[in-house]
Amino acid sequence: MLPLGVLLRSGGHEAAHYALVVATGAAAVGRPVVLFATNAGCRLLLRDAPLLADAREALLESRGVAGIATLWEAAGELGIRRIACEAGLRAEAIAPAELAGGVEVAGIVTFLAEVGPGQMLAL
Repeated sequence: MLPLGVLLRSGGHEAAHYALVVATGAAAVGRPVVLFATNAGCRLLLRDAPLLADAREALLESRGVAGIATLWEAAGELGIRRIACEAGLRAEAIAPAELAGGVEVAGIVTFLAEVGPGQMLAL
């Protein structure tokens, strides 16, 4: 199967949540997936997980919808490659040490090479 690249540019809960929904869904059906976050989207990849404090997280969970915490764990179990954009981190003044475990730091060329002839989705 062709790989799927998910490019997350937004720092909001809704975009980050759906980036994980798409990524984990694709990985669950056997597609290789790379999640590449840049600029404000890098918030999803932070060790302190600020998006978990968003009111939408509790709302989704109360309605039986997997939230970011559940999807993040699934992403790790499904082998989704998670990359923080080196330039995006600099733009947001985020140090690589602030990233969650398992998150790589690389540039857009790495992302594009990983996706190759596959599909890309930007959120």
